[in-house]
Amino acid sequence: MELNFNTLLFTGIAYLIGSFSTAIATCKVMGIEDPRNTGSNNPGATNVLRHGGKKAAIITLIGDALKGLIPVLVAIQLQATPLTIALVGLFALLGHIFPIYYGFKGGKGVATYYGVILAINWQVGLIALTIWLVIAKLLKTSSLAALISIFITPITLWFFTQSIELTAVITLMSIFVFWRHKKNIQSLLQGSEAKIGKKS
Repeated sequence: MELNFNTLLFTGIAYLIGSFSTAIATCKVMGIEDPRNTGSNNPGATNVLRHGGKKAAIITLIGDALKGLIPVLVAIQLQATPLTIALVGLFALLGHIFPIYYGFKGGKGVATYYGVILAINWQVGLIALTIWLVIAKLLKTSSLAALISIFITPITLWFFTQSIELTAVITLMSIFVFWRHKKNIQSLLQGSEAKIGKKS
């Protein structure tokens, strides 16, 4: 019963943290147009980069990653079970995608996903980020780099951890991120996906 309560508590807090939009807050403080009203209308680092510049995008990226990283690290430090740790990561991501503070309309979750992975296993996180960086550098397409990286991550995580709980929940997280990228996938297939730094 204590484990169930702790799991509910940790995941609830992770969801509330994940619901905070770094993109919206950053743009508001810096006097930049609300990312929900311009470009791809997505409150994420890539869209902020297109219309707000590198500084705002970097702040957004770091903030969104920390929303996944910090709750998971806290759960690990409190010696939560692997399943609870994974669920904390999942609910941080769900908070970002379906934020309670913004009518449940949020971002696509890539940076938060990477934050969760880095907290769970830093080697897997670095591999995921390296894959993203290489593909993004070569093809100049953030969404494609993210999709390939996130597709590979559950496989890499299983190789490093052999944990059914972690791998299953991270796979579910990957599915959510792919679902949020359905329009990007359509654009990629049509050859019309915006390049990094260019207005969509």
